[in-house]
Amino acid sequence: MNLIIQGGALPTFLLERIVTATGASQVEPRPPQVVRLHGASRTAEFDALIPLIEAEKLDWAFVDAGRKLSDFGLICFDMDSTLITIECIDELADFAGKKEEVSSVTEAAMRGEIDYRESLRRRLALLAGLDARVLARVYGERLLLSHGARELLEAAQNAGLRTAILSGGFTYFTERLRIELGFDFATSNELEISGGKLTGKVVGDIVDASAKAHHLARLTDELGLKKEQVIACGDGANDLMMMAQAGLSVAFHAKPATRAKADVAINFGGLDSLLNLFD
Repeated sequence: MNLIIQGGALPTFLLERIVTATGASQVEPRPPQVVRLHGASRTAEFDALIPLIEAEKLDWAFVDAGRKLSDFGLICFDMDSTLITIECIDELADFAGKKEEVSSVTEAAMRGEIDYRESLRRRLALLAGLDARVLARVYGERLLLSHGARELLEAAQNAGLRTAILSGGFTYFTERLRIELGFDFATSNELEISGGKLTGKVVGDIVDASAKAHHLARLTDELGLKKEQVIACGDGANDLMMMAQAGLSVAFHAKPATRAKADVAINFGGLDSLLNLFD
């Protein structure tokens, strides 16, 4: 295995302790801010150093030596707070004067404290009657890509991977991102609109955690890929089932429960820092 540490300057004293703890055979600096330790093993001694590493705001990951991005065939992203910096439903609620109320439910759902389907129903009900033109304002005024998202996506596309957005968010946003960024697939919830206003419901069944996992498994099968050839990126508890369908699961600036179950956690860097894990 290789251990990659990235995101800033790694203090010499800490590097020496990490080398000792992991038994690494070689230390390879990769400018500007990446260190790759070859032949490293994760041990209890290394785990004891994790608080020191993260106190320096450094990300770390153990990966198989020789792994290339082109070894994969599909990369999928959750949308809200993963591919983009906002929770779209919270921003819609802001225009309805109910952001604090909706955000508290969103946070509880992402921590896994409330069933996602129930949380979405409760949040959507608060948006009933909102002018649908607000959707365009949220997209145009507030939606920003997460740092490094465009770079990771372009690298994946150049390496031959197919790309997907699998989201419990809304088609108004996923379809625009799919077209703008050149994603191959996008799946999300369709907001019901009547008389130019949101009804507080979605059209059809809710895309929840199990639906996202189902869509990823379907795409994997349709593309003739193995699980090991799939990367899934998410941040919340409702991403865990989807991430479990992937050979490489990535928790991006995620909730603790999600970080704990992911293969790789990016806590400080941008999405493009994932690229430093590959040869």
